[in-house]
Amino acid sequence: MGTVLSIRFGRTVDPAAREAARDAVTRVFGRWDARFSLYRDESELSRINRGELRLTQASPALRDCYALALDWRDRTDGVFTPHRADGVLDLSGVVKALAIDEAGETLHALGLGDWSLNAGGDVLVAGDQAPGLDWVAGIVDPEDRARTLAVVTLALPLRAVATSGSAERGDHIWSSGSGGASAYRQVSVLARDIVTADVLATAIIAGGEAILNRSTETWPVEVLAVLRDGSLLATPGLRA
Repeated sequence: MGTVLSIRFGRTVDPAAREAARDAVTRVFGRWDARFSLYRDESELSRINRGELRLTQASPALRDCYALALDWRDRTDGVFTPHRADGVLDLSGVVKALAIDEAGETLHALGLGDWSLNAGGDVLVAGDQAPGLDWVAGIVDPEDRARTLAVVTLALPLRAVATSGSAERGDHIWSSGSGGASAYRQVSVLARDIVTADVLATAIIAGGEAILNRSTETWPVEVLAVLRDGSLLATPGLRA
């Protein structure tokens, strides 16, 4: 997926368990990447975009992912969309978050209850960083990736944070709307689950203030946005 994965454990984990966790998470992301990557000619999604495979003939996993992307398209008034302007079907907007979510379930299945999983700056946590100590995540400064812009606490019920913008992968977000540059350089969203956090971070970048307002009114989330002039906008929970 063109990014880096890291796992941190909140309690002492023996080397064999660490190795099992690393291998299991690697397999999860490898499976999602093999099916949905647009950089792999042999992936199922690439075959669909080349017309070699009809969407109706696709695997249940791909059709379910597409249905989820369409649901979020409807819930964001079309701002979040899997349909690129060049006609390519691109499910990247939900695939990484779904992989993170499955990886988290896999860690739980291995009996690991205190961990932080970071995939390219999108973070999902479980349990505690240490007994009685919540996990925290750093938000990178889009002007200087070596600098931390803010540190946010990931505590129940908001255990996931996702950031969209140009700091990690350059300008890569499109919208089905009227176009033009976003008012925001970078948007981070804290949510109950990583899919909601990731989708809304992308939607707010693409849709601007209207989608930001709708998101905070509709979902229990907190938002930290970096405006084009470098100033910050934060929802009340983060300001507190």
